[in-house]
Amino acid sequence: MTNPKEIRLTVNVHASGRHDAAWKTLPNPEGLSTNIDEFIRIAKISEKGLFDALFLADNFGGLTEEAAVRPWRALDPAILHGALSQSTSHIGLIVTTSTIFGHPSLVARQIASLDHISHGRAAWNIITSQNPPALGAFGYDEGFAHEERYARAEEFVSIVTALWDSIPREALVADPARHVYLDESRLRKLDFKGKYYSVRGALGVPETPQGRPVIVQAGTSSESRNLGAKWADALFTGQRTLESAKEFYDDVKARAVKFGRNPEKLLILPGLFPIIGSTEAEAQRRKDELDGRLDLEHLVAELATRLGIDADDIRLDQDLPYEKIAKSPIADNLARRHRDQLIAEAQAKGLSARQVVYNNITGGHRVTLGTPEQIADDVIGWVDQGAADGFQLNTDVQTDGLENFVNEVIPVLQKRGRFRTEYRGKTLRENLGVEEYSGPVEQPSRAVA
Repeated sequence: MTNPKEIRLTVNVHASGRHDAAWKTLPNPEGLSTNIDEFIRIAKISEKGLFDALFLADNFGGLTEEAAVRPWRALDPAILHGALSQSTSHIGLIVTTSTIFGHPSLVARQIASLDHISHGRAAWNIITSQNPPALGAFGYDEGFAHEERYARAEEFVSIVTALWDSIPREALVADPARHVYLDESRLRKLDFKGKYYSVRGALGVPETPQGRPVIVQAGTSSESRNLGAKWADALFTGQRTLESAKEFYDDVKARAVKFGRNPEKLLILPGLFPIIGSTEAEAQRRKDELDGRLDLEHLVAELATRLGIDADDIRLDQDLPYEKIAKSPIADNLARRHRDQLIAEAQAKGLSARQVVYNNITGGHRVTLGTPEQIADDVIGWVDQGAADGFQLNTDVQTDGLENFVNEVIPVLQKRGRFRTEYRGKTLRENLGVEEYSGPVEQPSRAVA
């Protein structure tokens, strides 16, 4: 009998917590979006819990609607993780930055620098999103088409990874006798002119402690799955049902094989939003108390928008109006997939419209509640049924919800032999158990696309 799979866990860092009403329960929420002391506190609790990594998402570019109703993501993820690296020693640090805006050389330098100052704990979360605030911040009147976004991303990632290889360790000879510090003959300089980006020369940051920082990616479209299967070490996803998660898991692993990769070294980590109580009833009360602080009218309008119907079509204590939803096509791929996930979960669980409204429609990740043992059962069940290699944890309220998971759920997983009892490696790549760095990647072709 094979050994049970060790479960991987990362923390999705929100200043106040994932629940949209979390900030309303905290004594001094005004400065949470920029309070470095609170972020350090979250990081230290997460490292105490032996989590693989801290994940910092990013609105990238400007204020979104989120800022009007809850603490938002205000700080640059690379700079914030640079600070957190000095208050932690083992946990990984995942920086979100775009392949649509900016330049590969800037991103390559950011992530490589973080990998050095954290002694090998950096990761880059690739995103291709282009929300209206970001488009406005960078001066675009309209976004790029879906296919072009992923073509740009492919070129962007190929340049970043080649730049990470451009000063190999052996080039740093530091030879006083020859008066040579850097042996330029050993550099792997780029001379690339593509359809979207051009780069000449070496990065300026030597090969990092990990050889190559870890790459993370999120998305569910076919193009996104291909990008992740080719380049990423871990994929974040927003599956709300076991069936959809298993389909995604099997599909991406099969795509990885087609790219010549070991599928067991590509981690699939769906989002999970647990609410924990000493009993199931207590967990439900905790959720109900938080839900009761939400603006119900706003949530109904938000759900209607996501379903492509009018708010007046929603009757809270009835089923969703599935027939009307079916007659309301949504053009945007991401919005359509999110809607399909909401519908699939509602039908599978027999949820009323009211229950759907209060089921993290804005965050997108699956909510589960119960005792520590029930949460552990859920986590293990998804992994053992081939739906996940682990999860990206969303906590309801910071830091109370995170401490509940660390102090109550982690010990259950450890007792069952499914989660580490200590960090085993020095780098994030080692602790995640993903592919080891195997040497320089093939440089992107110089031919203009």
